[in-house]
Amino acid sequence: MELLSSKIKNNVLQSMIDIIDRERKHILIENQKDLSAFDKDDKALYDRLVVNESKIDDMIRAIKEVKSQNDPVGQEISDLTLDSGLQITNKTAPFGTIMIIYESRPDVTIEAAVLAFKANNKILLKGGKEAKNSNIILEKCWHEALETNGLSKDWIKLLHFNRDETQAFLKNPTEKLDLIVPRGGERLIKFVKDNANCAVLISGRGNNFLYVAENADWLKAVKVIINAKTDKISGCNALDKVLIDKNLPNLAIKLRELHSILSKLKVEIVVDEKVSETLSEEKIIDNEAIWYEEFLAMKLLIAQVDGADEAIEMVNTYSGGHSASIITEDKELAKKFMERVDSAAVYHNASTRFTDGGQMGVGAELAISTDKLHHRGPLGLKQLVTNKYYVFGDGHVRV
Repeated sequence: MELLSSKIKNNVLQSMIDIIDRERKHILIENQKDLSAFDKDDKALYDRLVVNESKIDDMIRAIKEVKSQNDPVGQEISDLTLDSGLQITNKTAPFGTIMIIYESRPDVTIEAAVLAFKANNKILLKGGKEAKNSNIILEKCWHEALETNGLSKDWIKLLHFNRDETQAFLKNPTEKLDLIVPRGGERLIKFVKDNANCAVLISGRGNNFLYVAENADWLKAVKVIINAKTDKISGCNALDKVLIDKNLPNLAIKLRELHSILSKLKVEIVVDEKVSETLSEEKIIDNEAIWYEEFLAMKLLIAQVDGADEAIEMVNTYSGGHSASIITEDKELAKKFMERVDSAAVYHNASTRFTDGGQMGVGAELAISTDKLHHRGPLGLKQLVTNKYYVFGDGHVRV
């Protein structure tokens, strides 16, 4: 693969910034075609599909952020000279070709491509049919930016495949694939894992938990729960499950207070049998499967636990490994929870909504990885490279 200079890559990104700003009206027109054809009953997906002036501003901001970051390719990781005189240098290197499969969210067509390109990777974009018109015009913008700077359109390509064609491509790709990132729900992730013949980096599933400990500051707890649940229900960092310690002082009063606030915000509540003793009007869990479910809706499960150990066990058993939070004034307890919970991001007295590249100082993100290889958490520019060893000798042979 050709290694592009930082100057060339940044020139392409500057061109893209100018083109998107110029094409605002046409981008909005094409997005409206998608919105008009979409079933508005799926509020989470509809929310992800919307492109407005603010979203276009965010696209431009994301490109500017990536443009301003240092080129992640060719950075020295280590440099050793052995006793034999053999010099071994380890440097960052591009993956090669990355494929991302995603539902709705035309902004991914911008963020995924800008990150992959700046890290010197080619990217294949497989967006959902619901965002077809939006993605096509954004791809045209990318192609104009590339060709304006003398580069092939092949660096950034939108794949116009249906489900069967996508399956066939995953099983027998017509070009080399080095990494696939499925960004979406359980069905999409399973589909990719079942069919792909190269490395797959899992992203997208939330099902995030929050534990309110015995010595929690209740005002903090309520504030964090409301934000994590209602700020953006379509986000994979939204809250789904709340575990409340049975020894929290005035538990029944606090449960009714939380219930009243959530009800006013039109949040559907599901409870376990213990919480049902206080919130008897709410639906009781009738199937264990709900514990594994990512709601992507104004819906929250509230359950009671007997201490941090039980909370940690439940998080590690049922969560998607994305984000988990503890509300407590005990720093040692927070440390124990954060060290033992197996999630990409763990929080103390803070909302899970911060699991986001921009919010965590990474900048634009390709996705939020819940895998452990090769990276977990926001996949920003620095995470879209692998490494390569350069070994320099002078007729060295191994004996």
